[in-house]
Amino acid sequence: MTRPPTAAQRRVIDAADPVSGRLRGTEAQLAALVKRGLAFRHPRPPHDHFLTPAGHRIRESEPEVAEPAAAAEVTATSNSTSTSGVFAARIGGEEETGVGPAARTREVHSAWQGLLELRRMTNVDGSVERPCGWERTHLVQAAALALEAAGHRPATGQDAEGYRVRATPQPEAVAVREPDGEALRACAGTLERAGWQVSEHKEPRTEASYLLASPRRT
Repeated sequence: MTRPPTAAQRRVIDAADPVSGRLRGTEAQLAALVKRGLAFRHPRPPHDHFLTPAGHRIRESEPEVAEPAAAAEVTATSNSTSTSGVFAARIGGEEETGVGPAARTREVHSAWQGLLELRRMTNVDGSVERPCGWERTHLVQAAALALEAAGHRPATGQDAEGYRVRATPQPEAVAVREPDGEALRACAGTLERAGWQVSEHKEPRTEASYLLASPRRT
């Protein structure tokens, strides 16, 4: 059985950029994570370190032993983060959060820039114009991040206005609903510019329009 990371290593892993997995730590800490296969050193300058898929799995898992000091830091959660403190895009339908608009804008901008960097690193040709593997395994979050980063308004609670991104039975496809037709078309344009293939459909019973969006492969 693989030995779990030390408490210090876990803190470095948990502090990684939520999308790109970029790490910050001492050279010794980063080298230790590389040795264990939890991180890699990027071959191009500035030679930053990033989580490997194994490192991402560690970060997304619950720690085997919760440190009292770390547990004390998390006294409440908001819809801008998951229960593990990792950034989460607004998919629509969440309640209002206590995060101010300016702070939220900075969080979203940072996450979007991190995603573009992840595309550059992981797409074979280094393209940032189309989605990467992470987005294909996190479809709802990826589409919601593209929308929120472009300034679209997510629905709040039971509010009918605003976008809602939801999973569908179709492979690699999400549904985007927005009651305002003009806003829905604007969402379609944003997703297309972000590298998604988008088509508009109507609900069989209500005739309400919605989008089906899938990440482009080429």
